[in-house]
Amino acid sequence: MSTLSPWLLRPLQVLGLAWTLPNTALGLLAGAVALAGGARVRASARELALVFDGVPWGPGGALTLGNVILNTGHDLCTRCVTYARHAGLSDDAPILLADHERAHVFQYMVLGPLFLPLYFAFGGIGVRNRFERAADRYALSGQGWWPWPRP
Repeated sequence: MSTLSPWLLRPLQVLGLAWTLPNTALGLLAGAVALAGGARVRASARELALVFDGVPWGPGGALTLGNVILNTGHDLCTRCVTYARHAGLSDDAPILLADHERAHVFQYMVLGPLFLPLYFAFGGIGVRNRFERAADRYALSGQGWWPWPRP
């Protein structure tokens, strides 16, 4: 997204925020429940999201819903392995969880309410899901968050 000129980027970001608002509303609802369980909330301009840290449920890691990131850890500056490395399919270097989740925020802002149906149609959480592979690619290189890369 940063390759666009600022005069075009900001309006597109505002449109993306509005387009994914139904997903963000789900994230805010889950975040409110997490706050009751002891989570903390903060705004992250870099991630273009509200981040709920210390979410008291889930297997670990983070979940993005629109412009909300639900993180079970202390903060998003946690190193983790890519889905491909976890599956034993690569020897990728560890990535920052923040970078991976930021890619999902970008995906949501483009796809809006279509994101969740497409995400699950492509296999949900796992190495075979093109959305997860794209988020890992972005976390590794800073490029390629779109799940349908150019040939």
